[in-house]
Amino acid sequence: MSQTSIPAPRVEAFFDKDTGTFTYVVYDQVDGSAAIIDPVLDYEAAGARISTTSADAVLTFVRERRLKVEWILETHAHADHLSAAGYLADTLHAPVAIGRGIIQVQQRFKTLFGLGDEFTADGSQFDRLFVDGDRFSIGPLQARVFATPGHTDDSLTYVIGDAAFIGDTMFAVDTGTARTDFPGGDAHCLYASIQKILALPESTRIFLCHDYPGGKRDAQPQTSIGEQKLDNVHLKGGTDEAAFVQMRLQRDATLPVPRLILPALQVNIRGGRLPEADGNGVRYFRLPLDQMGQGR
Repeated sequence: MSQTSIPAPRVEAFFDKDTGTFTYVVYDQVDGSAAIIDPVLDYEAAGARISTTSADAVLTFVRERRLKVEWILETHAHADHLSAAGYLADTLHAPVAIGRGIIQVQQRFKTLFGLGDEFTADGSQFDRLFVDGDRFSIGPLQARVFATPGHTDDSLTYVIGDAAFIGDTMFAVDTGTARTDFPGGDAHCLYASIQKILALPESTRIFLCHDYPGGKRDAQPQTSIGEQKLDNVHLKGGTDEAAFVQMRLQRDATLPVPRLILPALQVNIRGGRLPEADGNGVRYFRLPLDQMGQGR
C-alpha cells in the first residue's frame, strides 16, 4: 500500500486533567468500527473512592455515534492512573489487549504487593497479548503493533492507518520523553524504541498518552514525526544514545514517585479490574511501606 493511500481513521481525544492522561477513540467513520485506547478509571486518593465519570464520557461518545467497539487497547500497565479497561470490557463486551511484556510486569509487582496464589502472573487477565510485529483489524482499519519498551517491559505502539499511539515513549516537545526508573525500565531500550517511532513515515500522526502543560498552554494530544525530531527537548539536534541515556538517568534520579502508582498497578496488572472483595465485602489496596523511590 502506498503512503498516500494509507487510511486516516478518525480520532477523538479525551483528556483527564487530574492525571494528565489522554484516552482515545479511534474509528472508521463509514463502517463505525472502533477501538478505545488507554481508558481512565477515576480515583480520589484521599477517600479511596472509585468512579467512572471519565469512562462514561467515552461511552457516551461511542453510543451517540453508534460505534462498534472491537478492542480496548492498553499501551502498557500505567503507573499514573487506574485503567477503566475492565469496566468498559464488561459494558461493551470487547476484548482487552496489552503487550506480552505484561507477564514480567505482573511477576515483579505480584512480589512487591505480596499477592498470593489468587493472582496468576501469566497475562491471563487480558484477552490478547501482543508481540512486536503483530497485526490486527478494527473493521476495515488495519493495525500494526510495535514493541516499544524502555519505560516498561510491556510498552507498545499501535499504528492504525496513519495514526500512531505511542504510549509513554515521547511527550509534547517541551516535555521530552518518558522516565525509565520503574522496575524493568531501561534508557537504552527507550532510545531504541524512540528511533523506531521516528522512522515511521513523516506523515504519521502521533498521539500522546500524556501531557503536562502546567497551565502554560492547552493540553496537546497530537504531534508529528517532524516536530519530535526537530524540537523535542530530549532529542533535538540528533542526540545520540550515550547522551540520551546520561540525561535520562540523571533526570530520573530527581523525579518523585508517581502519586497513584501503588493503587494504579494493583488495578492495571489485573486488566483494569479491582482486587476481589474480602469476606466483609470490602475491596482493599495493599501499600508496601518503604519500597518505592530513593533508588529502588
